[in-house]
Amino acid sequence: VQLQASGGGLVQAGGSLRLSCAASGRIFSSHTMGWFRQAPGKEREFVAYITWSYGRSDYADSVKGRFTISKSSAENTVYLQMNSLKSEDTAVYYCAADRTAGSRDYEYDYWGQGTLVTVSS
Repeated sequence: VQLQASGGGLVQAGGSLRLSCAASGRIFSSHTMGWFRQAPGKEREFVAYITWSYGRSDYADSVKGRFTISKSSAENTVYLQMNSLKSEDTAVYYCAADRTAGSRDYEYDYWGQGTLVTVSS
């Protein structure tokens, strides 16, 4: 599985961005697609995931109510809609995929290259 993340950029606090993660290769029904982020000087942290078959999702507490993860099976793409952005959301965002993965980054073997989101206050 190869993953290509896109959609990052510079946005003012309170604004919105939508990230995309296009997957190539075979996506199995047991796959989970996740988003993680890493801010400067900090460890990578979980943002959200969605299961490919049932679309079940989970979010980090810090983004609940502001971010929405979704998928398009036809396009083999996962999206992360980010609203009400805050300066603390500034990070490189990575998409990841693996079978039956969850909220821990070590559960994922396949990673995209990352896309930078910068939120100005």
